[in-house]
Amino acid sequence: MQIGILYSRIRRDEKLLLAELRERGHEVTKIDVRKQTFDLTEPPEAFEGLDLVVDRCLATSRSLYATQFCEAYGVPVVNSHETAEVCSDKAKNSLALAGAGVPTPETKVAFTTDSAMEAIESFGYPCVLKPVVGSWGRLMAKIDSRSAAEAILEHKATLGHYEHKVFYVQEFVDKPERDIRVVALDGKPVAAMVRHSDHWLTNAAKGAKTEEFELDAEAKSLVENASDAVGGGLLGVDLMETESGYTVHEVNHTVEFKALNEAVETDVPAAVVDWLETKVPAEVVA
Repeated sequence: MQIGILYSRIRRDEKLLLAELRERGHEVTKIDVRKQTFDLTEPPEAFEGLDLVVDRCLATSRSLYATQFCEAYGVPVVNSHETAEVCSDKAKNSLALAGAGVPTPETKVAFTTDSAMEAIESFGYPCVLKPVVGSWGRLMAKIDSRSAAEAILEHKATLGHYEHKVFYVQEFVDKPERDIRVVALDGKPVAAMVRHSDHWLTNAAKGAKTEEFELDAEAKSLVENASDAVGGGLLGVDLMETESGYTVHEVNHTVEFKALNEAVETDVPAAVVDWLETKVPAEVVA
């Protein structure tokens, strides 16, 4: 199999994936999107002969455009542009989950500071304000009072970028100081871990402690439904535990799995490559 890896920085996750692919004898082309020029009709030379492309772009904008160009060239790409577009925007993510009947935190979107304040007041305190585009818990705010809300909204309104003028307000979920990250392949869980933290943000990137988590039937069903809602693929599905069951607060399309791979017995990169091999004809893989 000849496989291309779209990237702008090779992280530990990509190194694990590259090592597994090469160990199995697959030919790998690393494609630094920062050095490519994408024509409207003809693919860059680096794409020649590839059976499959895997999007591992760090920047959301690059991921969205690169996957769209791949599909325009007729080059199979995972994840698809459709999945990337839904998962890269928290509002679209929430809409997809709610539309599919997947339990997800109550969310409101507003476009002015006045309407955003109304949304915040409707939830009461605390509630959460998030950027519609972003990862690793950056620029997320737990709002505990009206004065804090006023200050944060004023700051966002003056930041300049139009995305900061889309106010994504969400109920605060009183989770048990942890959430659950699941890596899934077309809805089938590969492995799961809990991320513990005293802080309200439980991202591994912010230092949360991790350990393996065994999914029950309810969680597995939610992961499958959440994956279907955003278009499937190699995904990270984030769950929180509530008194009434699980809720899915986000699905990630360029999921990082190094922390999960260290926390569980499952060989996550091997499972991902097993799945990638199903995406091309058997005679090509052989």
